[in-house]
Amino acid sequence: LPSALESAMQEALAAFGDGRLLLERALLSPRHVEVQLLADAHGHVVHLGERDCTVQRRHQKLIEEAPSPAVDSVLRRQLGDAAVAVARAVGYQGAGTVEFLLDARPRQQPAFYFMEMNTRLQVEHPVTEALVNEDLVQWQLRLAMGEPLSLQQHSVLERFEQGGHAIEARLCAEDPLQQHMPQSGTLLYWQAPGGLRCDAALVSGQPISSFYDSMLGKLIAHARHASAIAHR
Repeated sequence: LPSALESAMQEALAAFGDGRLLLERALLSPRHVEVQLLADAHGHVVHLGERDCTVQRRHQKLIEEAPSPAVDSVLRRQLGDAAVAVARAVGYQGAGTVEFLLDARPRQQPAFYFMEMNTRLQVEHPVTEALVNEDLVQWQLRLAMGEPLSLQQHSVLERFEQGGHAIEARLCAEDPLQQHMPQSGTLLYWQAPGGLRCDAALVSGQPISSFYDSMLGKLIAHARHASAIAHR
């Protein structure tokens, strides 16, 4: 480590004229957990629980779920308080998401570390909508127009914790025989499945362009227990 540190300092000094480094704890098998926020122009901020986005490929999210299987009620409140503090520190207004890396190894006290804040609604916001029964897109627009946030933290958190379990799977145009590279062409047949929320604008015979993101839609399942979702 000392030799690697010295090498990095010299590289930074040569490239930027400043050899100072920022050291971060190495987390070898963390979970990717994020907290949904809503904040109005009047200083009122609430969090709407967490989402777990650990299932990824090439650092791209594939499956998102809420609540996180690694988060209990105590940790949920700690994550939420930290996310709200971030939003308040910068006077944030609107819908946003604070992302954390969670070190939740067995037989150890869980610890989480701030990663970034996305100042928008995430692709995976429907899993939160399913649990708290709120339209987050509508709230984003209402907050942007200066409307006060009427949601109260205790009631939102109660709804989240009693709202069951939700999982979202992203539908992507990829070639599994070519290491899941993005795939263009024609969608030969499409029929949305029943019993699920499907966020997509797809029709049979639709051309799939190579000029846009490979994600075509999202499937969201919601049930009282996570085990019931597997049968959807």
